[in-house]
Amino acid sequence: MNSITFDGRLAADAELRYTPGGEPVLSFRVASDIGFGERKSTNWFSCQVWGKRGESLKNYLAKGQQVTVYGQLTLREWQDKDGNKRLSPDVRVNELRLQGGLSEMGASSGGLGCGMEESYGYNAPAPRQEARAAPRP
Repeated sequence: MNSITFDGRLAADAELRYTPGGEPVLSFRVASDIGFGERKSTNWFSCQVWGKRGESLKNYLAKGQQVTVYGQLTLREWQDKDGNKRLSPDVRVNELRLQGGLSEMGASSGGLGCGMEESYGYNAPAPRQEARAAPRP
């Protein structure tokens, strides 16, 4: 079985997109530190949450949010600007746990709402308020 579990912080706000067929895909990058002191290094993971779960999570995943990710790992091959082949770890998220307390995100009330408490962890912040996006195609 191909599975991975790691903790880290979001490098930027999560981004919601739609496939040409209209299926939602929530994408975000997580920085996960290993080691300490001079031997400390950071692994970067590109993560995707597919379907309605991704739509529901968008407002909870802001830059700096600490998360625990459970998913399936794949390696994506790409070329850098110098033409060198590189590998990037991609994770299809099966489960996501939000870490940290409510005060970390400046929220005044908790709970994930939308029946998500059972699926996605604990100590979840209130969703960020933002303008509504254009309807999906």
